[in-house]
Amino acid sequence: MRSDVATPAPSLDQRSARRRAVVALIALSTSAFLFVTAESLPGGLLTIMAPDLGRTTSQVGLLVTVYAAVVVVATVPLAQLTRRLSRRVVLAMTTAVCAVGLTWSAFAVGYADLLGARVVTALGQALFWAIVMPAAASMFPREVRGKMIARVAIGNSLGPMLGVPFGTWLGQLTTWRMPFLVMAAISAIACAAILLTMPDGSQARDDTSRGTHPDRRRFVVLLVVTFLLVTGAFAWITFITQFLLEVAGFDARWLSLLLLASGAAGLGGTLLAGLVLDRWPWWTLAGGAAGVGVFLLVLQLLGAAPGLAVVGMLLFGMTFSLVPPVAAHLAMQVAPGATEMATALSSVVFNVGIGSGAALGAFVVATWGPQLIPLAGAVFALAALALTLWDMRYVRRDAAATPVVPD
Repeated sequence: MRSDVATPAPSLDQRSARRRAVVALIALSTSAFLFVTAESLPGGLLTIMAPDLGRTTSQVGLLVTVYAAVVVVATVPLAQLTRRLSRRVVLAMTTAVCAVGLTWSAFAVGYADLLGARVVTALGQALFWAIVMPAAASMFPREVRGKMIARVAIGNSLGPMLGVPFGTWLGQLTTWRMPFLVMAAISAIACAAILLTMPDGSQARDDTSRGTHPDRRRFVVLLVVTFLLVTGAFAWITFITQFLLEVAGFDARWLSLLLLASGAAGLGGTLLAGLVLDRWPWWTLAGGAAGVGVFLLVLQLLGAAPGLAVVGMLLFGMTFSLVPPVAAHLAMQVAPGATEMATALSSVVFNVGIGSGAALGAFVVATWGPQLIPLAGAVFALAALALTLWDMRYVRRDAAATPVVPD
């Protein structure tokens, strides 16, 4: 039936607000890209930084470990301290801290000075991840918030895909300090964009400040699933180059192209998440867990064949990239209290999972060799899938048993 009532056209103020929200979203995604790149960049510049700083490559690698440890320890306390402040101010503050820390890194005198700069940058990242997803969601209607969260996560995917390779190339072309200086300049621009375009809403008064379907049990389940999934995935991700070289038999000259392809697959998965996340969030989580588990098994069984190893690697990258946005989106839905605290805890668990995955992979390599890494990771991912499906069934059974009260 055709309606004779025309939908009113958006007013000038509404169109302007939408444009500002889009610009703010781009600035937030850019900041996510910068933080992810800044965290991992020393790994790409190991051989350049070590002789310049008079340290071993292992000591330079510790710059990444310390950074991750600071994020884990500082996220929840910083989120608690800033919970009453405007999201716009807090996010601008985190990007400003990022710019300061990166500038400090670029001009650091010696290893200890650089370590201090890394700690400062990590403090900015810790608070950024605690608040960025609720802030991004709050600028858009509820029915598209999952899509907007996935668009912020594009920055996560582009960090390893473009940021680290570009920073490594720039460092090799000039000096290891130049990539940090370039990122500092971009971070300052993102800070200005956030200040100019984000609405100045308080965390306490926004409709994203509390979970839409608060459920303490489901929130705990989500955290456990996230830990299991990330642990399994990062057992593989941490040792992906060793697997490709020693098990799949690739020549070292192909590694950059293979990692770029893996990053592109991850970007595709992030875009896919934006299409399905609002309608089927829990099924998206289950699909990500199933994909990670199944494609790790493919790598375990067929990874010695180079072509099949590439297929398994790409499909793994695509399905795992569903996990970060869906974990953040679901944390906001089932948060038993403030969403900022829920996303802060989710971020902490994610980072703990990264460390646990690296430790798991290191143990497997030292004990049995890199050929069994996919199997170890698959066990954790399939456990996460089983827990997710059990939870979904539990919720359906509970809903079916709830009596309907007549009006």
